[in-house]
Amino acid sequence: MGTIYDLAKITGFSITTVSKALNNYSDVSEKTKAKIVQAAADMGYLPNAHAQSLSTKRSWTIGVMFSEANEVGMMHPFFNAIIESFRKATEQQGYDLIFASRNLRNRDMSYLEHFQHRAVDGIVVICSDQMDKHVQELIQSSIPIVVVDMDSTDCSVVFSDNLSGGTLAVNHLYELGHRLIAHIAGDMTIDAGLARIEGYKQAMDRLALPIPDGYLINGGFFSVEEGKQAMQTLLALPKRPTAVFVAGDQMAIGAMEAIHEAGLQVPHDISVVGYDDIEMSKYVTPKLTTVRQDTERIGQHAAELLIEQIVNKKRVMTTDIIPVDLIVRQSTGPVKA
Repeated sequence: MGTIYDLAKITGFSITTVSKALNNYSDVSEKTKAKIVQAAADMGYLPNAHAQSLSTKRSWTIGVMFSEANEVGMMHPFFNAIIESFRKATEQQGYDLIFASRNLRNRDMSYLEHFQHRAVDGIVVICSDQMDKHVQELIQSSIPIVVVDMDSTDCSVVFSDNLSGGTLAVNHLYELGHRLIAHIAGDMTIDAGLARIEGYKQAMDRLALPIPDGYLINGGFFSVEEGKQAMQTLLALPKRPTAVFVAGDQMAIGAMEAIHEAGLQVPHDISVVGYDDIEMSKYVTPKLTTVRQDTERIGQHAAELLIEQIVNKKRVMTTDIIPVDLIVRQSTGPVKA
């Protein structure tokens, strides 16, 4: 790696001009700056990323923010898988990720101010809490943004076809002979939870199946414990369901625990369908039938949408709905005669 003196000699500019160009001074022309930056990169004087930043006026960083009511962030397998897919796709294009700390809420700085201070080129928000004022501030800003797992007309969004997912689950249980089908829903303030509820309701209506009182129950924010508590409530009904569609795999695991603790068997007494197809769903007993969200595709599409905006220097408002699949395992079976 050469010195600034070598760089001045190679380019024919003074040491002062070279120094100003490398530090992005405004009194150096763009043509001169580009020549010096390219020479610096060629001789290894500057790391390529730094050189690229100077020549393209990009930081080559993307901000990541989580906004969910239970604040599990990357601890949730679904969100973790999306971020991993997003990371791989963006790193292939030369970007690094900067994660916003929740400690910002205890400081006199908003997420927008934080990302502006870090000069990120774009932001991805993993969001189940559309009422979060920090999310809305980011959406209304001029920074390129993609929001995952939330519907909005004010920015680019990527989310699963949750309406179809609810329908797939109910149709599967109906084909197995079930008519008493309950739904443990995700929190009803969350887009994904609401869409899965609507898919459940529409499927029940098309199949001319009534929804008895108490069969649609709010399971909260997709945790194992909340799923267990919701299932205990269903088991206490005068006429318990023979099958349950649960809006998240972690809740479904909790629901199966409640069924087992009540001395019943899955699927012999009650069939259970989850949602997400997290890794653990393959290893619980019995293995969980679930609606699979394509986290690889969600992360990839989110990355593509965001980088397109960064490169074109233009925000885009588009809705990308990713198809879902039903994965049939051992937690569902024919209705007991």
